[in-house]
Amino acid sequence: MSSPSPVPTTESPAPRGLPFALGAYTLWGFLPLYLVLLNAVNPFALVGWRTLWTIPVCAVAIALRGQIAEVKAALTNPRILGVLLLSSLLISTNWIVYIIAVQRGAFYAASLGYYINPLVNVLLGTIFLKERLTRMQWLAVGVAGIGVAILAAKALDTLYISLMLALTFATYGLLRKRVPVGALPGLTVEVLILAVPAVGVIALAPAATNGVGGDLAGHALLFGAGLWTAIPLLLFATAARRMDYSTLGFVQFLAPTIVFLLGLTVLGEKLDPVRLVCFVIIWTAIAIFCADLLLRTRARRRAQLPA
Repeated sequence: MSSPSPVPTTESPAPRGLPFALGAYTLWGFLPLYLVLLNAVNPFALVGWRTLWTIPVCAVAIALRGQIAEVKAALTNPRILGVLLLSSLLISTNWIVYIIAVQRGAFYAASLGYYINPLVNVLLGTIFLKERLTRMQWLAVGVAGIGVAILAAKALDTLYISLMLALTFATYGLLRKRVPVGALPGLTVEVLILAVPAVGVIALAPAATNGVGGDLAGHALLFGAGLWTAIPLLLFATAARRMDYSTLGFVQFLAPTIVFLLGLTVLGEKLDPVRLVCFVIIWTAIAIFCADLLLRTRARRRAQLPA
């Protein structure tokens, strides 16, 4: 029995995904500031609204880019549809856990999850994608691991939240990297899969917190949540298809770093000396990783120069 043919995509084969990754993680880094404006909404209902308001955003983008055929092809391909069903379950679980953490004020646990995530990315990339890291990159992973381990040791009571966030999102990214469908058509199929459950959780949420009775400003915020869901996920899915998964993971340190800085400057968290030391350790690891990438890029360019 022959395997189903890949769904054709209109995305550029160019491997340069760094701008997309930076855009996605920057938006996710500032997301807690937006979510605190919606603290009154039930977290499950909020995930439902994020899903429903993502659908029209994707529909407009699909129409403008002429990718309706790709969506239809993905919906009629059992293998691709099965993978996107699993990825939609993973990302919705990630949303729910993250929103509950933010609404409970567990910003530390939320940011820790995304400090752990890059290490999981490296693990998945080496196991499932056969990506090979250089010695300097493994050194960077080890240094980052030390910083993350110290952070985790300080938050054992909420470590389950961090691990759920890290594992669900890392696995989601791996699936989106491997499934043969474009970023926008794939996201469109995912939110279509989640549409019926989204309506159900909104209907079942307590009337006072399901978001239906909100004023115009409240509905505008819910629509904005849809935009803030669709745009970074599209950027992330594009980056995942164009970059090594291990490299993409190290870029992800940007998001929890922004959350860390927001906690100090906006959310009123006290500066914890241990967290500050871990922050320096992790960014030392990022510097090592980036230095290795820069050195190897320069070496390749020199090798391509005429003798």
